[in-house]
Amino acid sequence: MNTNEINKTYESLGIDPKVIAFCQSTEETLRERFAQIDYNAEINQMKVLKAMQDNRLSDVHFAATTGYGYNDIGRDTLEKVYADVFHAEDALVRPQLISGTHALTVALSGNLRPGDEILSPVGKPYDTLEGVIGITKTKGSLAEFGITYRQVDLLPDGNFDWEQIRKAVHEKTKLATIQRSKGYADRPTLSVEKIGELIAFLKELKPDIICMVDNCYGEFVDLHEPTEVGADMCVGSLIKNPGGGLAPIGGYIVGKTEYIENAAYRLTAPGLGKEVGATLGLNALLFQGLFLAPQVVSGALKGAIFAANVYEKLGYKVHPNGTEDRFDIIQAVTLNSAEAVIAFCKGIQAAAPVDSYVSPEPWAMPGYQCDVIMAAGAFVQGSSIELSADAPIKPPYTVFFQGGLTWYHAKFGIMMSVQKLYEQGLIML
Repeated sequence: MNTNEINKTYESLGIDPKVIAFCQSTEETLRERFAQIDYNAEINQMKVLKAMQDNRLSDVHFAATTGYGYNDIGRDTLEKVYADVFHAEDALVRPQLISGTHALTVALSGNLRPGDEILSPVGKPYDTLEGVIGITKTKGSLAEFGITYRQVDLLPDGNFDWEQIRKAVHEKTKLATIQRSKGYADRPTLSVEKIGELIAFLKELKPDIICMVDNCYGEFVDLHEPTEVGADMCVGSLIKNPGGGLAPIGGYIVGKTEYIENAAYRLTAPGLGKEVGATLGLNALLFQGLFLAPQVVSGALKGAIFAANVYEKLGYKVHPNGTEDRFDIIQAVTLNSAEAVIAFCKGIQAAAPVDSYVSPEPWAMPGYQCDVIMAAGAFVQGSSIELSADAPIKPPYTVFFQGGLTWYHAKFGIMMSVQKLYEQGLIML
């Protein structure tokens, strides 16, 4: 293998030889870890392939529908494939679900009624859900419809507070929302195994409680999904893991038939539900993106592990650390200053195939409580399975890195982030 040719390529893209040597020495220590990721990806790839074969996928399923979208056999087959992949009874997979937050909103509002209470047994949900629930006063929130909310924070060590959860569940507790990924919180991402333990505990307390998992960033990271360990609904975005970088829009809800039907009536209209919703020629991209997703996720996982090990060697606090098991594709790096966060994000942007010449700056994004900086030169706007990074500009100045449609691009993005910190004298090599 001619490493000189590789090094020259990186140098031509603006990476200093010291940065190249530092990063490549880190990569060499990760070969065995990467082999395990490839093993999981192979099994998940076969799982997706089998679901497509079992449902007799054909090119007729790629045909476009318009208007009401009646008898869209491609849409219906896509939903059967998703249900099989997630080992669920039914699925709602639609371009009309514009984001993960929207999909969660539809799942919640479709299955809750005035007087019901939501419980989050894993602490505060992601920022954009605060307005949906009504934690932050927002027009149209669930709180405006008489739906209440209660949360139980995780213990300082990241484990569930079983006793407080037991006390929080009562006759009005209709639904438990379980966020798998950490979001902007300083807590561990939950494994599918731990989610299963939590669901079993909740069902023991109240057998009819609906357990909904926000699965964003977690699909295909493990060999199993939350619907295999008791989740009644599992919700996510197609411009994250399961869209494989090809889905241009969309979200999914998988789970028990009753709850999927309720969500479908909320998405469209009572009495219409899943029967309508044109796919406008997007089916082929949604199928192909799902087909590629296990391999794309494996590249993003390698990038996250690489980032953890690189920045740990540089002396920064990283979460998860360089050796911990992974349950989503997100890597948090605490950089201790706004200047370092901005430099990191400028590096990720400079490594992008799209808008690499743009310099990201912090701004007041809708749905967030402080200025946020986001770096994403993506083919699909907002796609966080593509190379991206974002951070709230507030102490302890933690940046969240994720994505990369290929391992090589994720690697280059991290190298470029190190380069920008090095250029500004924020690190020594």
